[in-house]
Amino acid sequence: MGLAERVQGAVLRLHQRLYEATDGRIGHNTIGVPTLLMGSTGRRSGRPRRNALVYAKDGSNYVVVASNGGSDQPPGWLFNVQAKPEVEIQVARSKSPGTARVVQRGDEDYERLWQLVNANNKGRYDAYQTQTSRPIPMVVLSADGS
Repeated sequence: MGLAERVQGAVLRLHQRLYEATDGRIGHNTIGVPTLLMGSTGRRSGRPRRNALVYAKDGSNYVVVASNGGSDQPPGWLFNVQAKPEVEIQVARSKSPGTARVVQRGDEDYERLWQLVNANNKGRYDAYQTQTSRPIPMVVLSADGS
């Protein structure tokens, strides 16, 4: 891992810590794109996990991308929501229980959702996809009751 990747990782970890420590007062738009906190349950440990994720809105849903920065390995949180789709969604200071649904390449909504999240994240997801042969899935987060 190069210096740029290490610095980017440190900035993203700091961003998540600020988001959590301020209960969403700081963090929603701090890195220039809308970010939410997704709480999930570790599939093996059963422990609570939280991840700061860039999102795009699709109606009342939130769409996040399991890009892992273009790595050949998907992020661990993807396995967690596949095993247990019940999540907590925090956008700024608003929290709600929700459900995660994985959308894979070839699924009906994949191309439309990809265009939505890629445009929202300034083309970064297309760049990430060129770095890996792994088809990058997305996850649609729906707040319960919406």
